[in-house]
Amino acid sequence: MTDFVLIPGADGQAWYWHRVLPLLQAEGHDAVAVDLPQSDDAGYDEYAEAIHQAMIGRPNPVLVAQSLAGFLAPVVAARTPVAGIVLVNAMVPAPGESAGEWWANVGHDEARQGRQFDLLEDFFHDVPAEITAEATSRTPTGPSERLFTQPWPLSSWPDVPTTFLQGVDDRFFPLEFQRRLVRRRLGLDVVEIPGGHLGALSCPESLANHLTKWSG
Repeated sequence: MTDFVLIPGADGQAWYWHRVLPLLQAEGHDAVAVDLPQSDDAGYDEYAEAIHQAMIGRPNPVLVAQSLAGFLAPVVAARTPVAGIVLVNAMVPAPGESAGEWWANVGHDEARQGRQFDLLEDFFHDVPAEITAEATSRTPTGPSERLFTQPWPLSSWPDVPTTFLQGVDDRFFPLEFQRRLVRRRLGLDVVEIPGGHLGALSCPESLANHLTKWSG
């Protein structure tokens, strides 16, 4: 069985994984979801420490990183032994690149053909109505300002097995955009999975099933 540490995206709330977590546990895996720091002063050290705390008692876990957490999981993996990284609809950083610089560097606006961001249409279009209502009623949270200006501190991706899962209906990070980016920056092919950007909320069974098949 596998130990999974589930890292949320920009909102930083462990709640994001609440539909996937019990499915992994029901299959006999140990899984924990991380609440990320909510301070605007938090940088990579503080984010990595929060994830490291969740790893205590779970030697060599698999880090599962949603969206913005693609900047975080490799930093943790470079500091602490892990069995692997599973990226889910994730951002893939380049050395020295900040999360704020990433968007222009990778041509995100062009990939979306200049469409303005709409929370419900881009994130929740395939999420059940009751889950969307619960999500949007929660206190808004987000990443620190420092994280968006601090350069990604690694010189290269850590030497650990890495898998990239990409939702075929992701409107925020379109499939073909991600396919090109992941191939260019990681040398990997994406594994297509059902659902949009918030797959842990819209298609938890499928996502959990892909995670339980992880083999490095």
